[in-house]
Amino acid sequence: MLSPDRIRELSPRPNAAADYDVVRRAIGFISKHRREQPEVEAIASAAGVTPTELHHLFRRWAGLTPKDFLSALTLNYARQLLRDSASVLDTSYEVGLSGPGRLHDLFVTHEAMSPGEWKSGGRDLTMTYGFHPCPFGMALVMTTPRGLAGLAMADPGKERSALNDMKARWPNARYVEDYAATAPMARRIFDPKQWRDDRPLRVVMIGTDFEVRVWEALLKIPMDRATTYSDIARNIGCPKGARAVGAAVGKNPVSFVIPCHRVIGKSGDLTGYHWGLTRKRAILGWEAGQTAA
Repeated sequence: MLSPDRIRELSPRPNAAADYDVVRRAIGFISKHRREQPEVEAIASAAGVTPTELHHLFRRWAGLTPKDFLSALTLNYARQLLRDSASVLDTSYEVGLSGPGRLHDLFVTHEAMSPGEWKSGGRDLTMTYGFHPCPFGMALVMTTPRGLAGLAMADPGKERSALNDMKARWPNARYVEDYAATAPMARRIFDPKQWRDDRPLRVVMIGTDFEVRVWEALLKIPMDRATTYSDIARNIGCPKGARAVGAAVGKNPVSFVIPCHRVIGKSGDLTGYHWGLTRKRAILGWEAGQTAA
């Protein structure tokens, strides 16, 4: 049994889940009243905190003021990303994952499991997992000896549902809960100070050949940019496969690291997200804070 002090030491940030609970309420209010461009005072009231508390929370959570965060969440922001996306994504395919500024901020290196391993439903595969507070609620981190294989998001009290959802993807795998073993991976994922090119994060992709191609394409979308399903389909050689691309994006088992949240609708709308549209807005806003830092 881990002591409370040890849990705090291992956590990516002990107050992260509590921060996100306030952020979630704030984003819900913003989304409902976005056309009115509500004042910070109204947002703070809806979130159950004072304007000063909201200001400090957003600065701590995303490195942005509430006003800047609001700007990052508007559809105009999404459309600006979309206007920039085609050339960015096309360029990433031309130069690959290396180049000036590096196109993937998390410095991810990846491999795909064999088709046989996927078809077996994970038989002979051991998944170690643990739940950790993160900037977007609770994170379910799942690892294999070869690297990170699963990352899911959950609101407090919904952890079991997230775990069952992930287990259904590889029903024949062996699952071992070990918070201490997955804690270093959680810190590596959510602490921008640890996003270093000399310590690449290894990700193991477990899916069909087509799904893996789509997930590899997602890795080429830089932070603070976005693309569309049709752009991805065109770039992987399936110009009429936008619907199939959408299905593969929805099945992405490694949220945040494989950035499916950076895919938006052709009109610039944020569209759906397996872990909730509010969380998608939160991640995009949080990333805006990292690039502005």
